Amino acid sequence: MATLELVGLTKQFGSGVPAVYGVDLSVGDGEFLCILGPSGCGKSTTLRMMAGFEEPTSGDVLIDGVSVVNLPPNRRPTAMVFQKYTLWPHMRVYDNVAFGLRLRRMPQGEIDREVRHYLDLVGLGAYGRLYPSQLSGGEQQRVALARALVLNPKILLLDEPFSNLDALLRVRLREELHSIQRQIKITTVFVTHDQEEALSLADRIAVMNAGHLEQLDKPSAIYSHPQSLFVADFIGAMNIFPATRNSNSLHIGRYSLDVPKDLSDSADVSVAVRPEDLIMVPPGTSTNSDRVWQGTIDQAIDLGHYRKVLAVVPELFDDEEKAVAQKIKVYVSKATDVHEGDPIAVTPSRYLVYSGQSSPLEIRTQVNGAS
Repeated sequence: MATLELVGLTKQFGSGVPAVYGVDLSVGDGEFLCILGPSGCGKSTTLRMMAGFEEPTSGDVLIDGVSVVNLPPNRRPTAMVFQKYTLWPHMRVYDNVAFGLRLRRMPQGEIDREVRHYLDLVGLGAYGRLYPSQLSGGEQQRVALARALVLNPKILLLDEPFSNLDALLRVRLREELHSIQRQIKITTVFVTHDQEEALSLADRIAVMNAGHLEQLDKPSAIYSHPQSLFVADFIGAMNIFPATRNSNSLHIGRYSLDVPKDLSDSADVSVAVRPEDLIMVPPGTSTNSDRVWQGTIDQAIDLGHYRKVLAVVPELFDDEEKAVAQKIKVYVSKATDVHEGDPIAVTPSRYLVYSGQSSPLEIRTQVNGAS
């Protein structure tokens, strides 16, 4: 059990823009933290600095309050699982897992007990005599996890360990990893570009963009109250519109919305609406209101338990080309009868307003007659 803290962590390669710039974050004892972001945002570089495989340009890495920034990887109380399994092909599964313990000159009886325990933990108790080539990708990644855990590290670091696996196997393995992490209560940092993976695994998520930490919070808060337009656009689906302020209204095309009472005097803002917060107005309901957005369904995509509707709403934009290029996204129940080419009318029940302030402002509206 351990805590991890990054203080002003920065990494610059050559004379270019820093790959990681001034990252401050802490990971609590037994916490599961996901570092999430697009390719090239600096998340793997940050993880490698925790592990000691990259040397920070500046800043510090503290484990249980003690700096480890000057220690090589093999002297840090961390273990890392990589995207590629990096198993030794000439060694059996048992020997791959036992390798680090043998380097520590542990007695054979203890090695045998520990290896069997961790192979059982990852569901591979009967696989010790097999070679990596005889295993599936998911089984090889389980071996890599057992090899890391058998060293009894204080901090477990994982760098996109499931990205080479198919979708169904990824889901199964992340469920298993979540269960193992909870069982042994090890402090864990998991790097991924997959938002669903982060939302399903993490106690907290650190969202990175262009080397900076954009937001650090619980998954529910990251989703419901993204603190920047980047996070709003990156986490889940989001409709984002430029808007202008005029007196007591926000204007998006010909439509208007209420202005949050604490909004600054900035004339230009952005409005963000989740697809599930766009509520369909039933046929026959008056749609003359400038709060009801009217358009045409371009696509109705059946996603199993719900339907995703893409709609063209010309009057949200300056011209029709923008409306076609920036279709709005609406989530409806599977029971809702929607077809391509049908008219659609929706109204926002909740939206966020961004104006360069530190936090977005939330508006919830009373939707009458909508469903």
